[in-house]
Amino acid sequence: MTRIHATALVDPAAELDSSVEIGPYTVIGPHVRIGAGTTVGAHCVIEGHTTIGQDNRIFQFNSLGAIPQDKKYKGEPCELRIGDRNTIREFCTFNIGSPGDLGYTALGNDNWVMAYVHLAHDCVVGNHTIFANNTQLAGHVHVDDWVILGGFTVVHQFCRIGAHAFTAMNSLLFGDLPPFVMAQGQPAQARAMNFEGLRRRGFSAERIRAVKAMHKLLYRQSLTLDQAKAEIAQLAQAIPEAQADVDMMVNFLSAGSPERGIVR
Repeated sequence: MTRIHATALVDPAAELDSSVEIGPYTVIGPHVRIGAGTTVGAHCVIEGHTTIGQDNRIFQFNSLGAIPQDKKYKGEPCELRIGDRNTIREFCTFNIGSPGDLGYTALGNDNWVMAYVHLAHDCVVGNHTIFANNTQLAGHVHVDDWVILGGFTVVHQFCRIGAHAFTAMNSLLFGDLPPFVMAQGQPAQARAMNFEGLRRRGFSAERIRAVKAMHKLLYRQSLTLDQAKAEIAQLAQAIPEAQADVDMMVNFLSAGSPERGIVR
């Protein structure tokens, strides 16, 4: 049977797998669904139209699925979607989406989310990310796979963060952070590429050579963004093994907003 502490308040309409554990004084709302193997600690509130997948470990004192901090919200049935095998530490706040955008907020699979992290409405986070303590995402932020955000990183609304990017502690992002880039500062500036992270993830020497070339084109040769993008698109001819990495960078740069720009 589902292991629910005697002091927890679980709405009868909530859908919990029989293997779910609910800690003391936790409150679970009627539109919540929680998958197999997930544990929820003490003093959590999980509400709204929230779906949580399998084998997540949710620590005490979390607020998941509350309405967005958006004055335009009028009670629409927006959602929070959490995938599988995530660790969510203490005092995190994940809000549901808003009707003006996606209508849902999403956290993917295998993410490591430390204490006091905020995911505002309509944020979409991929897989295998690490958010250090007090990372704060404003609304409509998109974070791709394998991103690492240092403690107290703050991300402005509508920003995008590309795969394998990395921010140092106390970074403030006002623009899009391209894939592979390491950034630091207030506002954040590009410092290098995340070469050590790529090595740990099994990138070959040739793929890393392509990433180094992208860094030079974006940040070291005084090219316009359009010029750098055109040069980057040609890299795969010399380094075919890096075709997917080149495509990812070109697609990211092409999808950005001219008004917001990228971290440079």
